[in-house]
Amino acid sequence: MKRYACRRCEAELYFENSVCVSCGVHVGYSRAEAEIVPVDETGKYVDADGYLWFVCRNLNLSGCTWLAPLEGGQCFACDLTRTRPSDDDETGLAQLVDAERAKRQLVAELDALGFPLVSKLEDPDNGLAFDLLSSVDQQVMIAHANGVITIDLAESDDAHREKVRDQLDEPYRTMLGHLRHEVGHYYEWQLVEQPGGAVLERARELFGDETASYQDGVQRHYDEGPPAGWEDRYVSSYATMHPYEDFAESWAHYLHIQDSVDTAVAYGLLPVREVLRHDRFGDLVSSEWIPLSTALNAMNRSMGLHDLYPFVLPEPVMEKLDFVASLRP
Repeated sequence: MKRYACRRCEAELYFENSVCVSCGVHVGYSRAEAEIVPVDETGKYVDADGYLWFVCRNLNLSGCTWLAPLEGGQCFACDLTRTRPSDDDETGLAQLVDAERAKRQLVAELDALGFPLVSKLEDPDNGLAFDLLSSVDQQVMIAHANGVITIDLAESDDAHREKVRDQLDEPYRTMLGHLRHEVGHYYEWQLVEQPGGAVLERARELFGDETASYQDGVQRHYDEGPPAGWEDRYVSSYATMHPYEDFAESWAHYLHIQDSVDTAVAYGLLPVREVLRHDRFGDLVSSEWIPLSTALNAMNRSMGLHDLYPFVLPEPVMEKLDFVASLRP
């Protein structure tokens, strides 16, 4: 996460702050400036060019502090949500808060990295949308299809998510992790499959043929489990299911690592000069991320918590991370 400060009093702010706790000024997140900015008592902000912005109408619904271009309207991040729980679904609406918070973090990171991001409202064929669904009265499958990401809001509940994580013997499971993984499917579609050519050929060399039967891969995975020695070639056992899942897992880990490294730089845990000197993402991982994550894992253990980053990154995975990083504009 980027480090933010109040423009009024220079006190530290967090990404989700709607008020500076030091000076009391109301604030909102300007996507255009990638900064937290002060707003007046009506929730209005005037940017340097004289344009008016307004705090998103979903502030009290989902805690959204982003700025919208129209008074009473919603921001770009909220426009990405195509479906949410009904107003009478108290459980679903409570779970929506964490999901929307994670989605805003995802959008901010994609913006920072320069990846193209367009909603289905703007481009129905190639845009992105989220169906954030309550599973109180229906079963919800987390998935991606043609730019629509479906999320089970029950994953916002710590007890539910930990139970599923334990059942599936996963080392890591978070709402942000789900979003990063699923958006990986979207970007493989947009940045690899649609362009085709050399980029698609290289993806097939690294991840396998994405045209192989997905259903057969799923059935094999749940019948037989991951292949022996998978740890030498994949970042997770789930990545062994199908080339699509291998790419999405690699994409998610690229975002995990890049965001964590950027956060470490922002808070002085890593020197920016050391990060910038690496041309290859794999070199950044080896030289900066692995020592940092090892130390952070030890810190977590000192608090009686699970490892912050419970993964091993063999060289074939490093090559996959390099490929994902190469898709950055």
